[in-house]
Amino acid sequence: MGSLRDEIRELHEGGKMETLPKKRIETMEGLSKVYTPGVAQICMEIANDPAKAFQLTIKKNTVAVVSDGTAVLGLGDIGPEAAMPVMEGKAVLFKQFAGVDAFPICLNTKDPDEIVQIVKMIAPAFGGINLEDISSPRCFEIERRLKQELDIPVFHDDQHGTAVVVLAGLVNALKVCGKKMEDVKVVFAGIGAAGMACSRMLLKAGVRNLIGVDRQGAIHRDVEYSNPHWTEYANMTNPHNLSGSLSEVIVGADVFIGVSGPDILTVEDIQSMATDPIVFAMANPKPEIDPAIASPYVRVLATGRSDFPNQINNVLCFPGIFRGALDCHAKTINEEMKLAAGLAIADAICPEELSETYIIPDVFNPKVVQKVRDAVIHAAWETGVAMSGEAPAANYVRKSYVLHKL
Repeated sequence: MGSLRDEIRELHEGGKMETLPKKRIETMEGLSKVYTPGVAQICMEIANDPAKAFQLTIKKNTVAVVSDGTAVLGLGDIGPEAAMPVMEGKAVLFKQFAGVDAFPICLNTKDPDEIVQIVKMIAPAFGGINLEDISSPRCFEIERRLKQELDIPVFHDDQHGTAVVVLAGLVNALKVCGKKMEDVKVVFAGIGAAGMACSRMLLKAGVRNLIGVDRQGAIHRDVEYSNPHWTEYANMTNPHNLSGSLSEVIVGADVFIGVSGPDILTVEDIQSMATDPIVFAMANPKPEIDPAIASPYVRVLATGRSDFPNQINNVLCFPGIFRGALDCHAKTINEEMKLAAGLAIADAICPEELSETYIIPDVFNPKVVQKVRDAVIHAAWETGVAMSGEAPAANYVRKSYVLHKL
């Protein structure tokens, strides 16, 4: 254990990234072109047409990874300095998997107004904003306002990245079980940032019967919630207006998805589900039920962990989504682009490869980023948010966004 701790510390010594020039400056002539006086020509081009910054600066390929350190992994509110290793790691993944230059920005404020203002002020240098590890419900307001006030993509990965990969996993899990999106009963535990986004994604994808459960039990329309997000959630879910605990509402469910906390699901709960139950127990580091205990009772099991099959990992999502959004100069990342990304991830597994223990591709699968990138670009052009780059081929036929037709 001590040796492993030493290896981890060594990998982080001095940080995990550095800045390098694309071209070396080795002569005075080269210096005069890259810097003064030659750079003035480029400055004036951008001054006369600010949109040219996307072609003539790093903006075209650069994303800010922004956090306030209030919801870091399973560690909670540990502050901006302690969040830096995570944001550095995210930046490294952007570069390795998709060639996107990303930079960690950890802010010493928890005030949503200040966060929005700071991100708006630094936005001219970036082609996209990846919000990360910002606690709920503040993250909803921060993302909503930034999407409204900026003309570059803003993406809160804890919400939407999780939702995209959950969608991909569920598409393939339903194929394995021979079930359809519009027919299944889905019970969702944990209605925070990720839970809200995942639920919205699955509803848009064709799920009709989805019930959200939190500590107080099922969220339904007979309760007046102080949290306006829960009121909104109650109005769009739970069509039969069920009430009660997780154990009560999970009876007959085809799917359980958890982004909540450890040990809230029991074997008895799983046994009360429908035939061939699907369980996504994604709480980290300890899932909603021990996978070793759950395995004999489920048809398909997924977790957020790398030491079990079917890891729901956001690394499958955000590099390709931003690669596509940057390549077509998208002004936002909309629901259609996210749905397209989820389908693309699912499609990275060939039908003959699909099995109970292989519904989600490995993060190192070389097909994933390219498939996601292409699907995102097609969706961006079809929904009118792409601003430049190469449009889809005229004969391109995209997959239906209505997944229950699969």
